[in-house]
Amino acid sequence: MSADPDALDGFDAFDAFDYLATMVGIGAADGRCLFVNSTLENLIGQSRRTLRRGSVFDWLVDSARLRETLASVVNGEVSCGRFDGVLKRPASLGPAADLPVHVIVSQMDHAERVLIELIEVEQQTRLDREERAHGLAQANKELVRNLAHEIKNPLGGIRGAAQLLAMDVQSKELTEYTQVIIHEADRLQALVDRLLAPHRRPHVVGDVNIHEICERVRSLVMAEYPRGLTVERDYDTSIPEFRGDREQLIQAVLNIAHNATQALAERIAAGDAEIVLRTRVARQVTFGRKRFRLALELHIQDNGPGVPEAIRDRIFHPLVSGRENGSGLGLTLAQTFVQQHQGTIECDSVPGRTVFKLLIPLP
Repeated sequence: MSADPDALDGFDAFDAFDYLATMVGIGAADGRCLFVNSTLENLIGQSRRTLRRGSVFDWLVDSARLRETLASVVNGEVSCGRFDGVLKRPASLGPAADLPVHVIVSQMDHAERVLIELIEVEQQTRLDREERAHGLAQANKELVRNLAHEIKNPLGGIRGAAQLLAMDVQSKELTEYTQVIIHEADRLQALVDRLLAPHRRPHVVGDVNIHEICERVRSLVMAEYPRGLTVERDYDTSIPEFRGDREQLIQAVLNIAHNATQALAERIAAGDAEIVLRTRVARQVTFGRKRFRLALELHIQDNGPGVPEAIRDRIFHPLVSGRENGSGLGLTLAQTFVQQHQGTIECDSVPGRTVFKLLIPLP
């Protein structure tokens, strides 16, 4: 790398770093931050401009090893130093958001600068998990659709036969039995319709403003829970509109918000329940094995008890629910609707903080 130091002001010499999936920064001998790439900016949760006003030592939970390694590289004692550390993430995401990383500090052609690369320890595991989840979602979708069709046809016959019986029987007791059959057939029909809805509903594609969607969902939730629940907004109003199905996305966000309110039942009764709707732009992100220049991040966060550990890895599977009377379809439908926008949903949950993150590519 033979760039002039002054080129840092325009970052022209380092544009290529923005295409890397790993986090890269450039620091001065005294620890001043001279440059960060888009991946580091995104994962650390602060803008490039803000990071450049600070120090590279602020990136890690424990900066001692970074100070020591940076000094050794700048002084020429070693050309490259490696160690494991923990990247600090936004406090709003909680302590579990801090990210284990492998840190590599290398010499550059300019003696007063060092190249700092941070590699997620869990990166490959996360990518493999995303790929498995996507493949499983596609398989589940086909299974559910086929199963729903197989149930739907005989269900109509059962209901029709029960109606005919109800017309002929004279006994009040037998009539009640036929009404039970009809009622249960209708309930199963409604369940089948919900299973088939994502596949049969036509796409109404138009310009979508994510904050209009958030406000619609917020108004619906606040109307249902006027007391005991606060729905906070934390919006990045610079996020552009994108092409999508507005009604599908409203339903996806509403399903997640409804799940949150149900998990917050005790806190709503106590009067300290909270849901946060947070929007951000992520740059140069990879999900579903695809890389996107820009993506919308919508965080739906609550202060409930968290997703039960027994179902945490299966919450997007159909008919899996943490509630006794839950249908287990809300998150499945939400994931399906978001995937139809080339996006995905991720979940990070610990007691006291659950975050569902919707990722959707932006133009």
